[in-house]
Amino acid sequence: MPTAHERFWESESFAFVGDTAKKGFPTLSYRELRKQGRTAYAVDPSASEIEGDRAYPDLASLPEKVDAVVLEVPPEQTRDWVARAADAGIQHVWIHMGRDTPEALALAEERGLDVLTGTCAVMYVTPGFSFHSLHKWVNQLTGRY
Repeated sequence: MPTAHERFWESESFAFVGDTAKKGFPTLSYRELRKQGRTAYAVDPSASEIEGDRAYPDLASLPEKVDAVVLEVPPEQTRDWVARAADAGIQHVWIHMGRDTPEALALAEERGLDVLTGTCAVMYVTPGFSFHSLHKWVNQLTGRY
């Protein structure tokens, strides 16, 4: 039976949000989903292009509504991006490990969002052996996958 983290990736379309000017962009998970032929949009207010693809400044600028969003922004921005996701009607939100805040989680609960946090998205989307597959194995062993 798939975990909530695995079910997140069953969504049809995704937005990946980063801020390259301050903390970086979730390039590995974004790249892997694009490689798999999945619908994934880059959202980064400080970049016009990510991995050769257009980067949108915000969720409202996307060409279509997405089903899920991955947030890998500095923690001080997380609450605002959670609010933007809720305003855009995005129900499924993944907050990258170390980027969540009590305010962001409280807002997500208040807005009724399905939020995942505390782990790295890459170990769920990259097949084969890698550092992230080791991370995945350890999490499975400890019941945190």
